[in-house]
Amino acid sequence: MRVDVLTREYPPEVYGGAGVHVAELVRALRREIDVAVRCFGAPRSEPGTFAYATPAGLAGANAAIATLGTDLEIAADVSGADLVHSHTWYANFAGFTAKRLHGVPHVVTAHSLEPLRPWKAEQLGGGYRISSWAERTAFEDADAVIAVSDGMRRDILRAYPAIDPARVQVVYNGIDLADWVPVDDPATVRSLGVDPERPSVVFVGRITRQKGLPYLLRAARRLPAEVQLVLCAGAPDTPEIMAEVTALVDELRAEREGVVWIDRHLPRAELTALLTAATTFVCPSVYEPLGIVNLEAMACGAAVVGTATGGIPEVVEDGVTGVLVPIEQADDGTGTPLDPERFVADLAEALTRVVSDPARAAEMGAAGRRRAEELFAWDAIAARTLEVYRGVLAR
Repeated sequence: MRVDVLTREYPPEVYGGAGVHVAELVRALRREIDVAVRCFGAPRSEPGTFAYATPAGLAGANAAIATLGTDLEIAADVSGADLVHSHTWYANFAGFTAKRLHGVPHVVTAHSLEPLRPWKAEQLGGGYRISSWAERTAFEDADAVIAVSDGMRRDILRAYPAIDPARVQVVYNGIDLADWVPVDDPATVRSLGVDPERPSVVFVGRITRQKGLPYLLRAARRLPAEVQLVLCAGAPDTPEIMAEVTALVDELRAEREGVVWIDRHLPRAELTALLTAATTFVCPSVYEPLGIVNLEAMACGAAVVGTATGGIPEVVEDGVTGVLVPIEQADDGTGTPLDPERFVADLAEALTRVVSDPARAAEMGAAGRRRAEELFAWDAIAARTLEVYRGVLAR
């Protein structure tokens, strides 16, 4: 069996959870089957991996149009595959086109949904209508749709009711438990501007509306004075969200010490040391299909405080591996809390409760590591993905 995996992100050009998912899934699948990767960006040296730049004639076009141009070039090269598997709307149109051009089945994995990310219009302008069309078209036509959580499966069927529910199957995101391990390295933690002897709350994520960073920054004003807030946050979606976050960080720093903002991508050695030293990891997202960052934190032995939304409750076991923060959300696709002040207060209370009891936080972190080992190892996830492939090919 040869499967062509179609993706925008692939190492070393990875900026989000979907890219991490694809890289780890491909590595696990290649132990069993022939996998060709077709990705966006600069040429890759990895065997079996082919990269595609934006077509020269579309260099100045809207980003969504440029994406479709790259998709067409990818689709043209898929000949010979038994099945194509696309990830995110960026590559969905390539899979849709390849299915028709070469007569091969198309599987999509849903890492997020455009109807539930309306703020993307701020980034893409009219291109958001293009991305939404590409995703809907590919999903409704796909031979199988993989959801990364039960919560995501519900979202898919609600957003795209034309899809046969039997075609939507759940295969969780995973974590490489050999790479993501607790690393006791206080010197590295200090080099990042963090005191490993003081309690800390660590956030890792892109600066985008869905990650809920402004709510965290408001909640942090209520944390005990000795607690450090560590933000590993970069890659803003728009200048507007960057300006909002910058202003909130400046206000927080004017009120308290221990606000550390790391705006570069941390290599794994540094990030694992930081997560290991954390009293708690925080995921304040208002939209999160699953959240690989939560798995990374759990694998490093950190307790997780996360919003009770999307797939997060399937990862974080409330009261065992961390704490879930309740949220009531608007049903307009934005995920906006109906009562933002209540959400901020509840987030602050949960964080304070965890960081104020380091021994209990350590117990939760150890339980999180065990949960990651039991449910989210990549070999098991690759095996489940192969089941989906074989089921599609058997039809």
